[in-house]
Amino acid sequence: MEQRKVLEVLKKLAVDAGRIIMEVYETDFEVDYKEDESPLTMADRRANDCIVKGLAEHFPECAVLSEEMKDDKARMQQEYCFIVDPLDGTKEFVKRNGQFTVNIALVYQQNPIVGVVYVPVTKDLYFASAEEGSFKQDGGSGEVRKLQVSEKEENLVWVGSKSHSSEKEENLIQKHKGQIAEVVSAGSSLKGCLVAEGKADVYYRFGPTCEWDTAAMHCVAQQAGAVIGQMDHSRLVYNRENTLNEKGFYIVNRKENIWV
Repeated sequence: MEQRKVLEVLKKLAVDAGRIIMEVYETDFEVDYKEDESPLTMADRRANDCIVKGLAEHFPECAVLSEEMKDDKARMQQEYCFIVDPLDGTKEFVKRNGQFTVNIALVYQQNPIVGVVYVPVTKDLYFASAEEGSFKQDGGSGEVRKLQVSEKEENLVWVGSKSHSSEKEENLIQKHKGQIAEVVSAGSSLKGCLVAEGKADVYYRFGPTCEWDTAAMHCVAQQAGAVIGQMDHSRLVYNRENTLNEKGFYIVNRKENIWV
């Protein structure tokens, strides 16, 4: 598959889904809850329909794994699989703090090779491919710039979750407080994107996530030079039978800042 072509389609679908999300965001929307008590809104459903329909039109031969559709395990027999979170950060959406994203990735042989993360409120668009690297299109100016992680080992910016911080993360911060100058919080896949653009340096997530939470930002961060692994230092791979990232993971600017 031609990565540039895939990227252009994914960028358009992400922006279209973001527009749908914002239409709901500006209403007095209702919130449902799944079995695991995570929130679900009309925005999740409508954005998912938009993306899945678009992928089927452009890439009918490819498997799709999405948070908001029934998982067809036949996807595991295919080398290519799209991984979709139509609204990553639904808790942030419900809180109306703007820190939610649209995530779409293409994985090949379990590795993310194309990724798009769109921020509907700011219209910032992060996108990456294994062939061309990682970029950000500014939602205000439209300017596109190539992303590169920082090289810092001191005065680091730690980025963590707005809704899912843990005691293990707090302990790690305390252990390395001599190297950490600032601790910031962000919602959704924005955390990995902040490392990619050098606005943050280290991101550790001990709690569970799912493939659709990480695949797109994984691509964006990795192609910007980030070091990514699970907490046991194994590779974080995709299109698995168990879609839960149970081991936790880190996204850091350089291997010297791997602290687990």
